Amino acid sequence: MRGYFGVGSERISKAMNLGAVLRTAHAFNASFVFTIGAQHRAKEIVNSDTSHADDHVPLYEWASAEEMRLPKGCALIGVELDARAVDLPSFRHPPQAAYLLGPEKGSLSEAAAKRCDYLVKIPTKFCVNLSVAAALVMYDRTLALGGHPPRVRPTEGAPPVEDWARRGPR
Repeated sequence: MRGYFGVGSERISKAMNLGAVLRTAHAFNASFVFTIGAQHRAKEIVNSDTSHADDHVPLYEWASAEEMRLPKGCALIGVELDARAVDLPSFRHPPQAAYLLGPEKGSLSEAAAKRCDYLVKIPTKFCVNLSVAAALVMYDRTLALGGHPPRVRPTEGAPPVEDWARRGPR
């Protein structure tokens, strides 16, 4: 996969969510993680980040959206349930991107939303957990830009349904 990406949150308040985002970002090979106006207890992050992502992925912390500095050419993509947002499965991920999620209970601030080059939404009935949303965005990016071959049809590599039903999952 060419390019790079980072993932972050504005006003994240739960250290366990930040730890999960760090761990997932590390697993998906993110270039960086960031927070804006974070309100968490840093020591609690290690409880959910068992991969020690902070040893492998830089964490940038800014006090406000205005202070945030991204690399030149890096598109900022807000992840938000918003009428103006594009459904994530339809979105063409830029090669250089930073994905910004809102806080656990709330939306992106107006200042952060104005900084975004694009808004995307995960097509769900209601908001999902912040770390789950981050994982879905990173997975979608991997599917879109990861250079994976097309999906196989069930007859091209999986046993027929009746065989699976008879044997059960392995």
